[in-house]
Amino acid sequence: MVDRVWSWVTDESHEVNSVVAVSAGHLVGLAHYRRFARPTSGTVGLYLDDLYTSPTSRGTGVGRALLRQLSSLAVAEGISVVRWITAEDNTLARRLYDSTARATKWVTYDLAPGQ
Repeated sequence: MVDRVWSWVTDESHEVNSVVAVSAGHLVGLAHYRRFARPTSGTVGLYLDDLYTSPTSRGTGVGRALLRQLSSLAVAEGISVVRWITAEDNTLARRLYDSTARATKWVTYDLAPGQ
């Protein structure tokens, strides 16, 4: 799986992109994202698939810096929103998200293929 995701991130023609945070020469965080069409508004959004900060770097501003980078990218490209989901019980991450973004009223569903 790691090899597959890495091949996506390094393939310029694939929809998945990544920004990373490095401190003292070590990878301390990453964000996987992709663009998505928003037909009802005629705009494009950025969808944040994964936001990860190494356990030793949590609470140091790495996650906030990655979100800021995505926000700056969205501004530079005229993108209308940066959107993501998280687990209701992901309290540590939600503290960051609640201080950075607005929670929406939407409920997420997954439909298994073939159902």
